[in-house]
Amino acid sequence: MLASRHDANTVYAVFNNHKSGDFKPYVAKSTDRGRSWRSITSNLPARHVTWSIAEDHLDPSLLFVATEFALFFTIDGGANWIQLTGDVPTIAFRDLEVQRREDDLVAASFGRGFFILDDYTPLRHVSEETLAQEAQLFPVKDAWMYIQASPVGGREKGTMGHSYFTAPNPPFGAVFTYYLRDGLESQRQGRQARERRLREQGEPVYYPSWDELREEEREDGPAVILTVRDEAGNVVRRISGPTSRGFHRVAWDLRYPTFRPARLGRGSSGPLAVPGTYAVSLEKLVDGILTPLSEPQSFEARALGLATLPASDKAALLAFQRKAGRLQRAVLGANRVVEETQEQLRYIKRALMDTPGAEAELFATVRELERRLADIELELSGDETVTGRFEYAPLSITDYLDRAVGGFWSSAAPTATHQRSYEIAGRVFQDVLERLRVLVEEDLASLSDELEVIGAPWTPGRGVPKWSFEAL
Repeated sequence: MLASRHDANTVYAVFNNHKSGDFKPYVAKSTDRGRSWRSITSNLPARHVTWSIAEDHLDPSLLFVATEFALFFTIDGGANWIQLTGDVPTIAFRDLEVQRREDDLVAASFGRGFFILDDYTPLRHVSEETLAQEAQLFPVKDAWMYIQASPVGGREKGTMGHSYFTAPNPPFGAVFTYYLRDGLESQRQGRQARERRLREQGEPVYYPSWDELREEEREDGPAVILTVRDEAGNVVRRISGPTSRGFHRVAWDLRYPTFRPARLGRGSSGPLAVPGTYAVSLEKLVDGILTPLSEPQSFEARALGLATLPASDKAALLAFQRKAGRLQRAVLGANRVVEETQEQLRYIKRALMDTPGAEAELFATVRELERRLADIELELSGDETVTGRFEYAPLSITDYLDRAVGGFWSSAAPTATHQRSYEIAGRVFQDVLERLRVLVEEDLASLSDELEVIGAPWTPGRGVPKWSFEAL
């Protein structure tokens, strides 16, 4: 039995008769304090013995039911029930409770523990009109800002071993929930779906043309993009999300993008954003064209206020972090340029060995570039000749930079050490960066031109080979 929070005359009841061999679900509702009842079982599956019911504390039409095999919800007071899927296992759920402060649904299973649906508020906005739209971005709950703790060292179990029990926490940051009616299909997926329908209808299926197959292979698959903007409309972060049909959730970790060099796969984050009002928009990216899918949703990012030494001026903290981040972007990029140039020089030496017309001076030029590059690498990354033998060496630009960006992962104001480290790294890097630019853009480019003139084998970094047709 469950008394409604919205109407003193309304009460719900779930019961079962499984001990008598009757495994049908039974859900009933009374609007006259139990004097009369009507069934709201409607389309609950057969043999789903019912155990518990819960009512949303804001929307009386939003109900939840626990059965022997699943969880269900209804947005119309029981006229139609929808199964909650996702990561919900097929087990018996015996009890339900709504955590009203966080709008969480807590379900107790029979022998398997507790399962929590975090922030089910999007269900309050679900309707037939909503589900008929191409896409829908739901209202966003305000996000608490704090630095996540790592009590067991690192993520999840850390170093505690497999037997140490942990359960996943809700996603950190601002959580965005959106719905796609049909999902986004690539050209190949669309063709295969059409072919399946034709086969089911007994219609002939023809092999696609070469042009169609070529277009499928060249296609950049469609993507869902969630764009976060600040109050001034400036883009703060872009996040990709799932493209399949149905409901999806994506979390923004409340940070700006990384300043590190781009890499494929999962990226990393930069400095923490400041508290304030933000907006997120939902778009689809198809064939390079970005198209809005739903109205933007605003939300607040609020500081939790637990920092021992909080920054008095978070805007100033962010300004320093972004300034240090721009230096980090340049220094780490320069390190990658050094690595790539070293590889280019190795290929050039091999190419010179395979070029009969190569003059001896070219070998000396390559060696001179290698030495200059080694000096630049020493100032950027440190003296491995010394540190590799466990001796002290002066700090490198990267060492000072690491001290400067130490505040990226802290909520405290930048210390004098952070600021001084930034000054030293930045002033020394100015000269190193110019020397690297001259080496790569002038001297190495000139050497590449000479290699092209003498017909040396192509090497990485030399661009498009020069050639003109020679008539027979």
